[in-house]
Amino acid sequence: MSTNRSRAATAVAALAAATALVLSGCAAGENASTDGSTSDAGGQTTGGTLNIDFATYNPLSLVIKDQGWLEDALADQDIEVNWVQSAGSNKANENLRAGAIDVGSTAGSAALLARSNGSPIKTIDIYSQPEWSALVVGPDSDITSVADLAGKKVAATKGTDPYFFLLQALDAEGVDPADVTIENLQHADGSTALFNGSVDAWAGLDPIMAGAEEDGAQLIYRNVDFNSYGFLNATEDFLTEKPDVAQTVVNAYEKARAWAQENPEETAQILADVAGIDLAVATTVIEDRSNLDVDNVPGQAQIDVLSVIGPIFVESGDVASQDNVDEALDSLLDPTYAEDADPSAIDG
Repeated sequence: MSTNRSRAATAVAALAAATALVLSGCAAGENASTDGSTSDAGGQTTGGTLNIDFATYNPLSLVIKDQGWLEDALADQDIEVNWVQSAGSNKANENLRAGAIDVGSTAGSAALLARSNGSPIKTIDIYSQPEWSALVVGPDSDITSVADLAGKKVAATKGTDPYFFLLQALDAEGVDPADVTIENLQHADGSTALFNGSVDAWAGLDPIMAGAEEDGAQLIYRNVDFNSYGFLNATEDFLTEKPDVAQTVVNAYEKARAWAQENPEETAQILADVAGIDLAVATTVIEDRSNLDVDNVPGQAQIDVLSVIGPIFVESGDVASQDNVDEALDSLLDPTYAEDADPSAIDG
């Protein structure tokens, strides 16, 4: 081979090697992610953005956002925190599936529904065991029981705990869901429809429901056992690419749990400010209907609740088969982050 040819071959080989490094995103032991972040050999992520939701039905998310703990904890890693509001579990699931958020808060039923229908999410923390759903009627309604809902219109947000609360209540009281017209409205719209007479009842969600009570709405059916837990979920891609950031999120959640329990008045004020509701209403939600003193590790307690709700997915046509539900139950929970939670790792 001639010298020129040898040099050309060497140059081509070098170019190919350099191109391979760029395409693989690897350089000096670092792995690049799609958002431009990198992780070193020790697994620490640098750069990029954490996209995470906050929701009025998840008080811990509001505390973390208000206190700025994630921004402080991730500053040294040059990671930006982007907060996205979830109007309901269904919206959180939509954003998780679309990759618009890395971490989102839902009801347990909604997380199972999403996983059963192929959404690649894992539950990494339990943020509450609330009584956040009930069946609600207007101030002057003559409806007093679930049986009275036959032939009536009921507002509910499909894919959320109130929707599945409604289905469980109908089943428990012997009312055929086919005899009820379910209007698929987002939670706030359902409350509005109740008060303007567009629907006869509403499967409510706090804190909107507590506000409706202040305005005279009546809770005609409550059953805490029909409310599933509050699940903190993350996409599988996020957990694979940035497990250290996921751990920081869970650490912040556990710091927020202790803070909220020690500061219920301040927590209620944060909720009131974000939700735009009276402090008295927010206090009812935090102190009477948000049980934050629960084991944060996803496990058998959640499986027991979801095992009851799962078959309803199939009966209602929301999931194609029980096999899909069973597979989701087997793969949804990832307790490792909650088990390793270290609130002291979060300054503030």
